[in-house]
Amino acid sequence: MKTYNVYGLGNALVDAEFEVSDDFLAHEKIQKGLMTLVDGEAQRVLYDRLVAKFGVKKRAGGGSAANSMYAISQFGGSAFYTCKVASDEAGDFYVRELGDHNIKTNLSESRDYGDTGKCLVMVSPDAERTMLTFLGISAEISTLDLNVEALKDSQYLYLEGYLVTSPSGRQACIDARKIAEANGVKTVLSLSDAAMVQFFRGGLEEMLGDGVDLLFCNETEAKAWTGQDQVQAALEGLKAIAKVIVMTLGSKGAVIFDGKQSIPVDPYPVQAIDTNGAGDMFAGAFLYALSNGYDHATAGRLASCAASRTVTHFGPRLPPQTHQDIKATVLGS
Repeated sequence: MKTYNVYGLGNALVDAEFEVSDDFLAHEKIQKGLMTLVDGEAQRVLYDRLVAKFGVKKRAGGGSAANSMYAISQFGGSAFYTCKVASDEAGDFYVRELGDHNIKTNLSESRDYGDTGKCLVMVSPDAERTMLTFLGISAEISTLDLNVEALKDSQYLYLEGYLVTSPSGRQACIDARKIAEANGVKTVLSLSDAAMVQFFRGGLEEMLGDGVDLLFCNETEAKAWTGQDQVQAALEGLKAIAKVIVMTLGSKGAVIFDGKQSIPVDPYPVQAIDTNGAGDMFAGAFLYALSNGYDHATAGRLASCAASRTVTHFGPRLPPQTHQDIKATVLGS
């Protein structure tokens, strides 16, 4: 019996969320719906403009893989998360937000000096999230930050595609995947964002190696990767890089290829106000269910329900009790 359901590797970011207009994004020449990397000064300038015009809606712990590990831990699973934060106020806030319920990290009391990564999350009226990210010290994450024993003692290794932008982070993912493959740990990669596919495809291919056991992506990322404009054709194209594929389709639900057949996942219709973290929640809920013995269809139903609840409130994470309510609704426990 492995100690951890999932070992995650990703960027550690503190999110500041704002409700913005489409006109603001256009005026600032920010590409809607994507994650864009910026330096610290550029982010601070935009942050001041956002605060002056809209005010901060919410501040929360973030980072894609971190959100997924948090979901796993709150559903009752066990997770280990490797990331990098600085010994600053934002780093302290990040650690508090991550919590310690069924989740262990590589973080210690003596963290390095520097700036903890931050993300400006701008939510437009259609609930779409647009992100400007300053990685800060998170860009320095490396193979040295891996806890090899914890990785070997996990059922799944989850790699966040956003790490492709950091040379040392990308290498850490490659090394972690090799360790996992050598020790019977199933490998999982999220493509994370269409911009990662567009601008960092070569690095993602390095992270994938000869392919992973499970791939998470959304419809836009899948089509960008394969060059196909139909969901089924894109799904077929992704079989070259993953044994199992989970493709989210927004308000249309999701589709899963379980290695033998395609399984449609129905949506839970809701009024979305913020899509930030929906994909992260989907991945976390799916991996929780899969690593606890549920089949792919059941995991898909839990993930779809959880993601639908996530988009009905601001912020990428749900309150702890909400996870138990979702479990009771879908799993009856």
